[in-house]
Amino acid sequence: MYRLWQKLAAEFFGVFAFVFIGAGSICADQFLRAGGAAGIGVLGIAVAHGVAMAILVTAVGHISGGHLNPAVSVGFWVTKRMGTLDTLFYCVAQLLGSIAAAFTLAAILPESVWRPVALGAPDLAQDFTRMHGMLLEAVMTFFLVFVVFATAVDLRGAPDKIAGFAIGLTFTVDVLLGGPFTGAAMNPARAFGPALAARHWQNHGVYWLGPLFGGILAAVIYDRLFLRNQPPA
Repeated sequence: MYRLWQKLAAEFFGVFAFVFIGAGSICADQFLRAGGAAGIGVLGIAVAHGVAMAILVTAVGHISGGHLNPAVSVGFWVTKRMGTLDTLFYCVAQLLGSIAAAFTLAAILPESVWRPVALGAPDLAQDFTRMHGMLLEAVMTFFLVFVVFATAVDLRGAPDKIAGFAIGLTFTVDVLLGGPFTGAAMNPARAFGPALAARHWQNHGVYWLGPLFGGILAAVIYDRLFLRNQPPA
């Protein structure tokens, strides 16, 4: 129904909006706390990420599948639901959307607001090791991609119209758990744009290895256990 360039545009704009809102919510929290207010806290940041994800997956899902995450796209690739070139193009579009969102935020917000939180780039809590960070990111991304396959891929599951709602809720609860420890990126694109704009590369590999491993594992397990008799879309 849609050409590849249209799908890539949907992924670009979807990730742009997701990173703009998600990273922006962290900057907003920093701004409020610096001014002596209570801030929106982990709950507010989790809700901002989750609601944004739910809205955007619903908005572009019928165009591109609403991946908005290289971990999801790679999961589709390893289960042969996407070709190699399409997967590569999806990931590039997602990364470009994240970069554009991060630099837009940096251009709009005062540096005094975003610099202390590295523009919302995720990082590890003090005394939280890289191995623990990768494991936590992998487990949280496993939950996320498992829900993606259960709601947006499995034709026998919940109607795909509610996939965005389920995926958004999963993102919300994951951020509530993992936000204080790793920032709960669960998405290499979510980490990459802010890290590039803020030049904050500390522990950046955690946010590639963890989510990609967790996403691949979830995709393969769901595919082998529950989709064996269902052909790739």
